[in-house]
Amino acid sequence: MKFGRNPMAILEANGYPAPMIRLRPLLTGLLLASLLNAAASPALASSDAYRAVRAEFQRAYAQAAVAEETPRRADSDALRDYPLYPYLQAARIRRSLEQSGPDLGAADQRAQTFITYHEGEPIGRDVHRAWLASLASRELWQTYSKHYREQIADAALQCHSYTARIALNTTEGLAEEIRARWLTPKSLPECERPFNWLKEHNELSVELIEQRVRLALEDNNYRFAREIAAQLPPERAGPMLQWAALIEHPQRQIDYLISHPNTDVESDALLAGWTRFTRRDRDAAKAKFNAFMRSRKMNEVDASPYALALALALSWDRRPDALKFFERVQGPQLDDYALEWQTRAAIWAQDWPLTTKSIAAMSDESRKLARWRYWAGRAAERMGDGELARQLFESLLTDDNFYSMMAAARLDRSLAPNPEKLVLDEVQLAQIEQLPEFVRARELLLSDLRPLANVEWSVGLDRLAEDARKQAIHLAARWGWYQQAVTTATQQRVFNDYALLYPRPFDREVRQAAKVAGLPDELIYGVLRQESLYRHDAVSSAGAHGLLQLIPETARRTAKVWKQPRPSTEDLFDPKVNVTLGAAHLRTLHDRFNGQTVVALAGYNAGPNAAARWLPSERIDPDVWIENIPYNETRNYVQRILWHTVVFKWLQTGEPQETHNWLARVGPPDNSGVVGMAAEAE
Repeated sequence: MKFGRNPMAILEANGYPAPMIRLRPLLTGLLLASLLNAAASPALASSDAYRAVRAEFQRAYAQAAVAEETPRRADSDALRDYPLYPYLQAARIRRSLEQSGPDLGAADQRAQTFITYHEGEPIGRDVHRAWLASLASRELWQTYSKHYREQIADAALQCHSYTARIALNTTEGLAEEIRARWLTPKSLPECERPFNWLKEHNELSVELIEQRVRLALEDNNYRFAREIAAQLPPERAGPMLQWAALIEHPQRQIDYLISHPNTDVESDALLAGWTRFTRRDRDAAKAKFNAFMRSRKMNEVDASPYALALALALSWDRRPDALKFFERVQGPQLDDYALEWQTRAAIWAQDWPLTTKSIAAMSDESRKLARWRYWAGRAAERMGDGELARQLFESLLTDDNFYSMMAAARLDRSLAPNPEKLVLDEVQLAQIEQLPEFVRARELLLSDLRPLANVEWSVGLDRLAEDARKQAIHLAARWGWYQQAVTTATQQRVFNDYALLYPRPFDREVRQAAKVAGLPDELIYGVLRQESLYRHDAVSSAGAHGLLQLIPETARRTAKVWKQPRPSTEDLFDPKVNVTLGAAHLRTLHDRFNGQTVVALAGYNAGPNAAARWLPSERIDPDVWIENIPYNETRNYVQRILWHTVVFKWLQTGEPQETHNWLARVGPPDNSGVVGMAAEAE
């Protein structure tokens, strides 16, 4: 029998039993998703020497994950020689470590041998962590201590290492290490025994306890802060509990402090409570501002950070009174972040002299950003300095972003992106593709084990020379791994090879969706690229699925309205289903907001109710509206998609693009005269 060089294969063939595994949920849709992945990435699936053995690996890997009541079939020679065989062995080891009984000794031996052989590889580190966790759960501290490695440990494993040293009475220097770990704003259940050891040895001072409480309060973790503060003497706990109350019930506490002006409060606690208050109820905070300042006997300098907290909250709501409170902010508090929001408030209020003044006060680094050069140009334009405005707008035309397209519109010029082609080195690319980490990354990707593929890719990339790292962008794109291509390009600061970084792998699905929804192809592709970076299997933390990141309930509601088949959650990983429903949902938002595409895009990201709240009472310029979107994520989202549409259309036509159609003004939802690009394109 052929084993290659892998000693784990020899162990399995010489008496170490395969683990008997209980049933548990299978990695959802492993084989189906793999087929979809290959279908979506034909370049990745072509010239596929491992196709047959990969299918065997997937079956065995699924069995290792879910396990079986009967012993597994012996692995073939081809499987043992397959580059991902260590991942199968690792899955079996992890599963065997979850069992109880006499077989655990054999599992420990297998884990140790595997770790020794695969030390330095991602899979070796994964098994090492799993084995350490298993040893800790069994309190095998001698073995744990012997095999513990700081460089692979997370906080839990580090805590277990302290417990091991306590159990083995090797505690020299331990108190200092545990004290350092103690200072975290989060709960660490695995460290309870080491923390108790500190207390028992009088090494946990009142000062250390208070420091941790403060860290929790600064993190707004008031419940945990109260839990830790219970260990303090009453006189030290009091101010901390007052701080926690200010965070939890800011208005109640602020009202109390106004009516009890002689109550002492720590300055950090007071500002934290006030800031929380301004974010929960702007109007109430504004009404109480002067009374609060008087009750605390604050002068203008003392009041400055409180004025800033209220000014920021009001500016996020695009309230004109934000500027009155920005006026009360003194020097040190008026940093770049504060100046950015003061500038946005000035732009919304059409106060162009203040816009100019605020931008001029920014640091050189911020002032030179395309964003603020553009707005300096807009302010100059509105104040009658056409020559300065023209110079600033022209300086933006090569920046290749939302502000360059807006500048072109202001100059009444068409705009073409400025491509910078990344030279392809076929010889170097072939060498990279044969490196073990990249071979494993490719196979993991084809096996729909994308998180593991990402790790292998990252490790392989770190080991390459700088010029080779840029060639790896070509490799990911050639595999159809577009998310990794764009991510790697961003890391390597390669932004402008548009042919490489703006592929169109879902043309058929996008054309069909465009026909159904009546939207331009380039707009759908722009949303698709921004939402998922071409990942048909993407799932967000909020439960959005697929290429256009649809929440299942939204997808089903959209399907009903648009008379499409009701999709299951799994259907949303099908590009045809997802792109059609995503485009239909965008069109629904587009119609709801009377053809205002920029508002529809904001609603797609932040939700239609949020977008509706942000609409102005009167029509305003779209750049003003977009700049004052209060969510940074949504503002960047809209700006990037608009730029993506320019790039996709330019790639399709080869012609400079007109961007003046994005100057259609934004207004309230009943403003039927407002149209955007999508409406014009019908």
